[in-house]
Amino acid sequence: MEQPALGFIGIGVVGTALATALHNAGYAVVRVYSRRRDRAARLASSIGSTQAVDRPQDVVDRCELVFLTVADGAIRPVCESLTWNPGTAAVHCNGASSIDLLAHAAAGGARVGVFHPLQSFATPEQAAANIPGSPFGIEASDEDLLDVLRQIAADLGGTSFVVRGDKAIYHASAVMASNYLVTLLDLAAGLWEHLGFAKDEGLHALLPLVRGTVENLASIGLPDALTGPIARGDVGTVERHLTVLRKVAPHLVPVYKELARRTIPIAQAKGTLDRLSDRRLREQLEER
Repeated sequence: MEQPALGFIGIGVVGTALATALHNAGYAVVRVYSRRRDRAARLASSIGSTQAVDRPQDVVDRCELVFLTVADGAIRPVCESLTWNPGTAAVHCNGASSIDLLAHAAAGGARVGVFHPLQSFATPEQAAANIPGSPFGIEASDEDLLDVLRQIAADLGGTSFVVRGDKAIYHASAVMASNYLVTLLDLAAGLWEHLGFAKDEGLHALLPLVRGTVENLASIGLPDALTGPIARGDVGTVERHLTVLRKVAPHLVPVYKELARRTIPIAQAKGTLDRLSDRRLREQLEER
């Protein structure tokens, strides 16, 4: 399959990382545009064969596949500000939205698609390191573009899957697994301050445990990866947790209880929770 000439409109974390990764995979990234010209110029300098342009229309006019890697709320208005033609494909990278955001491009005859890296990007450098091997949620207005996006994912060392149905469901799942894990670890690491440690020290101590859990999930899956007091039916330990949390961090009691309640069915599926422990745990976790 012949590789299309690529262009990027929007040079933030995702745009920078994806353009760099595709260049490293052998793709021709020929035009880039950013409202902050210094970003586009810096990316063009690092890639070498790319030209930073002053107008986003210059990207559309010279590229076969244009990635709109602008802020999520800007995708539709940026798309609608441009003139599209049948020789171009417009693709956005927003995981929560469908190709509907690109209706204006489709009306101009362009093919439209979605190419969403199912990955966590905090900085351009970290994002570029994480992209290879990532899964990509894709969608396209026709099979030819879908094949192109599948090939791009494969050339990045990753896999791809077509997201059907409400994209917000898919994105909510990703947010819960990634963003809210950060929130949970912020709360967990904060408890170490009651032991005389800094939060960063608590986080550093907890990370090997988190990595081990992720490895267990990858190797043995759900529900077998579940460990801990709920899995063991250890009512006494859960009671001690709640007692101390009420003293030092009462705001965490509802969070702890809700997570514990949601963990009981997983322990049941694993087959390690007997009926008596199940009943006593539910009593302990009742709202009061």
